[in-house]
Amino acid sequence: MNDELSPEDELRLNVLFNTELKAVRIDESNMTLWALTPQGEASVPLKANERSDRYLKRVRELLSGHALGSPGGYPVHLTRWTRQSQAGLSTQHLAQLLLIAEEEAVVAVVHSPALTDELARYAWWCMPTIENARLMLMRDVVCRGSMGRTLAEFLVEHLAFLHEDDVGILDTVAVMLYSGVLTDAERLAIWKRGTSRNSYYVPFLELQPEALPNPRAARAGHASVPQLDGNPYSSMLAKALSEQGQTFLATAATILDRPEIQEVVNHTLNALANWCAPLRQTDEAARATARAALLAAAPQLESDCAALDALAAVDADTVRPIFLKTTAIGSLMRRKIQPVVTPLLAAIAVLRHN
Repeated sequence: MNDELSPEDELRLNVLFNTELKAVRIDESNMTLWALTPQGEASVPLKANERSDRYLKRVRELLSGHALGSPGGYPVHLTRWTRQSQAGLSTQHLAQLLLIAEEEAVVAVVHSPALTDELARYAWWCMPTIENARLMLMRDVVCRGSMGRTLAEFLVEHLAFLHEDDVGILDTVAVMLYSGVLTDAERLAIWKRGTSRNSYYVPFLELQPEALPNPRAARAGHASVPQLDGNPYSSMLAKALSEQGQTFLATAATILDRPEIQEVVNHTLNALANWCAPLRQTDEAARATARAALLAAAPQLESDCAALDALAAVDADTVRPIFLKTTAIGSLMRRKIQPVVTPLLAAIAVLRHN
């Protein structure tokens, strides 16, 4: 077995090491090493003198020796902490990891709390994947930087590739909404995807419950709800009967009527619980007093108050005993959660009646 690189590769790589390298990647299918420098991209066609996988290992050993001072090659311990917190890593160390042409090293950089907008650009050049885009958009420094729009545009374009991957849809739409870099047109386009796959709606309910696209009309009588200071029923009914409230409730009903996987159910129920926070955060005695005060002023709202109580009583923990006993999805899962979902849909129908 040959322990040396071909002379021409060793020469070219040593010349490359004398430039200001920003990132390195290897196209294994074409046996080409690519380097990113301030002047642009540079390529080095590799001339293997042994089996390609062994040869590429030696190339990476040389890269690691140059970047990390580790002549033994890629540090094997890296894979153990790649997806854990790397709070102790400096920006300089992260930059070095992008010079060894290892995907795990790129993922380590993407996961790091020390990630900068510049490093995000280099990591993206190395490995432009949906997962990496999602992870980097979770960093405020990236969202505010030049890479925010680049990553968001990529994810918008690649949503179609998620097909029926509901977890992927939940995660991807959530980070795009969190980033705050989507245009109104992009938000609306993503929202409209919910007509074919209702998991697209869920992150909107979680992250932007008061700013949902395509708001519905407010319920009749919305303006007549008594405004009682500090009364959670008064504030919740004013919210529920408003344009945004009716949109939230209609969307939650659409999701809960036909969820495909357990994660969609859990996220939707937690979004509903957060929406009902004014009631959930009020103790039982105070709630009884507040309800009595509202009904004294508007007795016609009794069924609406009961509906709010039903909605405020549930969250993901409500279905946990069911999901601990089954991995069911689709129609079988929906049958199992009917005792929880059916009363919720009835309560939503009450709040949406005119």
